[in-house]
Amino acid sequence: MFGISFTELLLVGLVALLVLGPERLPGAARTAGRWIGRLKRSFNAIKQEVEREIGADDIRRQLHNEHILSLEQEARKIFTPTQQEPTPVQPVVEPTMASQTPESGVPVAEPAPATPTVADTASTAAPAPNDPTLPPRAP
Repeated sequence: MFGISFTELLLVGLVALLVLGPERLPGAARTAGRWIGRLKRSFNAIKQEVEREIGADDIRRQLHNEHILSLEQEARKIFTPTQQEPTPVQPVVEPTMASQTPESGVPVAEPAPATPTVADTASTAAPAPNDPTLPPRAP
């Protein structure tokens, strides 16, 4: 981890033996071991807390991104013209009284209903190029 080799550890142990002496070295090693253990536990606890916070941030970020995507999809639905099937235009036909006959006794024929032309349906299928309800187009 720190790049300390066995010979360097042996050198530190030898210096500690010379400085502390054989009587105090075992107590100092125990104390050093306790402090090192506490530091490791503290670092691991901090590491887990940071990872947990990062995980919570990732979840928050993911939820926020999903919310933005849903809003973006709704905006696309609103601003994108949809190609819907044009509804057939129902012509207005004045009601006639076919069951009643005039004084001549000949029944009156009803006029045939008018069918919509291609020009009528084409005008309802696509919006005008300068429609103010559409978003501006890029050049």
